[in-house]
Amino acid sequence: MKRQGLLNAPLSGHIARLGHTQTLVIADAGLPIPADIPCVDLAVIPGLPAMLPVLDALLAELCIEAVTHASELALKSPELHDALSTRLASLEQRDAKPLERHVIEHEAFKAELPKASVIVRTGECTPYANLILHCGVPF
Repeated sequence: MKRQGLLNAPLSGHIARLGHTQTLVIADAGLPIPADIPCVDLAVIPGLPAMLPVLDALLAELCIEAVTHASELALKSPELHDALSTRLASLEQRDAKPLERHVIEHEAFKAELPKASVIVRTGECTPYANLILHCGVPF
């Protein structure tokens, strides 16, 4: 048994295969997921698991250089937006590298989904609680 890190075998496998510039999407419970994109569905009930703990687990495993979210997040879910901003600032401090932040309209966000390498579906039910993590390299 693994001592630490991700326990979900499919998710761990997808992460191990990600390379520079590839993307992983963290999706709320309602985001439409394209049929041809691999999806690791973690949702159990509404709100479980929430997006932020899933993000924390993924950030412990991934090297990312950019994050994309919908512009509507700040307007419709300001508490989540602020918590996300705090986590990204901590990540920048941890890695001593700035993160690119892309803010696009929700419809444009959905248009980016077919480019994802994997989508991780959470039970999050907060409006616009979706992120695209753009993989970087640790060197």
